[in-house]
Amino acid sequence: MMNASLRHQPGSVRAPVRGKPAQRGASRLVAKEPISMRVRMPKANVGLLKRITWPVLLVLLGFGAYELAQRLLPYADLPIAKISVEGDLSYISQQAVQQRIEPFAAASFFSVDLVGMRHELEQMPWIASAQVRRVWPDQLVVKLEEQLPIARWGDEALLNNQGQAFEPRELANYQHLPQLYGPQRAQQQVMQQYQVLSQMLRPLGFSVARLELRERGSWFLSTGQGIELLLGRDHLVEKIRRLTVIYAKTLKEQQANIARIDLRYASGLAVAWREPVAPTAAETAVVQ
Repeated sequence: MMNASLRHQPGSVRAPVRGKPAQRGASRLVAKEPISMRVRMPKANVGLLKRITWPVLLVLLGFGAYELAQRLLPYADLPIAKISVEGDLSYISQQAVQQRIEPFAAASFFSVDLVGMRHELEQMPWIASAQVRRVWPDQLVVKLEEQLPIARWGDEALLNNQGQAFEPRELANYQHLPQLYGPQRAQQQVMQQYQVLSQMLRPLGFSVARLELRERGSWFLSTGQGIELLLGRDHLVEKIRRLTVIYAKTLKEQQANIARIDLRYASGLAVAWREPVAPTAAETAVVQ
């Protein structure tokens, strides 16, 4: 009996084993790394740290500056050595101003009450506004603006160019100013009306000596040439324009004889003469 044996010859193909796929290429077993728990440390919040650090630094710097200022203040806070007064003063003297603020000069440079000094100066009738400032190391500068009197208000006060009344002690030197009357609340209105009317009457050779706003709202004007104008309640500008035209044509030659001109008409005006210019008329109406 013959025994057959199979030998693997080089170059021969070995039949794959059924049920297992053929392995291609060389392979090796790699040991798997054990799974480890990785712990991540939280990152520092730089933005939050900055937001906290800066306020703290500012507080510390402010506190340090305050402490330093408190220690140096006694050496820097010198007594007031000089007060300079600036401004064109025509109605009040610098001596009067110095006397008014003398109580404030006893304070030191930093402790002087600038607001109180300004308020005290503006209580003076002729002072319209005042500004006070410090000049290092021991001086004060006072800048003043005087009232500009434009007219008299009633019998006891003057009006400035803003229509504001003020009461100086002496009014005898201001009798040459026009005299304005009206309700207390109407000071600015009367001043504005005065400025308009005086400008319109100037080409006629008239100046305003007296302007009055009466209780019922009617206007009365007296010129420096002794002529009274009854203006009524409204349309004053139109009435003065009408007067300008008629005066140039008819009334200019008779100015010396005119006592009153009544402009309270829808058209035209009425003239009251000082002396009759005609045998039968003491008052003539001129209508156009």
